[in-house]
Amino acid sequence: MRNSIAYPDVVPILSPGRHRSPRRGACFMEFASYLAGERWSDHPACTNGTLAHLARMVNDRTSAAGRARLTPLIPTVVGLTSDDPMLDVMLALRAASAALPIAAEGRQRSQAVAVHVALRALAERDDELAADLRESAEAALRAAPGADAWAIQFIERVGPGRARMTARQSRDIVTGAVDGIAGACGGDPDEGLVALLHAAVSDAARFVSATRVGTDSGVDVADGSMAAHGAERAVRSAAEVTPSPR
Repeated sequence: MRNSIAYPDVVPILSPGRHRSPRRGACFMEFASYLAGERWSDHPACTNGTLAHLARMVNDRTSAAGRARLTPLIPTVVGLTSDDPMLDVMLALRAASAALPIAAEGRQRSQAVAVHVALRALAERDDELAADLRESAEAALRAAPGADAWAIQFIERVGPGRARMTARQSRDIVTGAVDGIAGACGGDPDEGLVALLHAAVSDAARFVSATRVGTDSGVDVADGSMAAHGAERAVRSAAEVTPSPR
């Protein structure tokens, strides 16, 4: 993948779920695997696992019209991967912070707990991205003071647990956040889900640019950026296609 990018013979149309081949359609990450020249899969190696999990969930929970708006983002996730578990934490915090102010009351408490847990895991990180995420998380907590107070009491009662978070915990938080945004009572769920994925991709790009100088496959940040730029041409026409729900 170092100096080449795979261009599909047929442009897949985004639709929910898994697909056997591009001719049957594609979810967000299947399309990304195709552009990266990997084996057709919704779990490609070219993208961080938590970011890929978020992309799959957003792909499946948006409407057909909303899903079409995701297409320009697909090439940008190619090469966004890192072995640093802090990226998973940051993505989880971004997702929970986005969901907390707009989720239904029954879901706000769990999202507030997730925000506090992720903030604790992020406590020793001192860079611009971490500062931005803390700011958005604190704003989310202020927007839901009742859930914030409940979360603080809950954590005091059960104990804070370990300061570190696993990738699985991060992805569980992402799952709850996407469900919370998709089930929000007011506003446009598609708008919230698309905005969340945009923000998460931006966070991951900033993280990778700041911390990664190369990967085991030999693809560095510059190569990943070039590949994403080239792949954008392959999906530009698909951005205007409104897929039919499966």
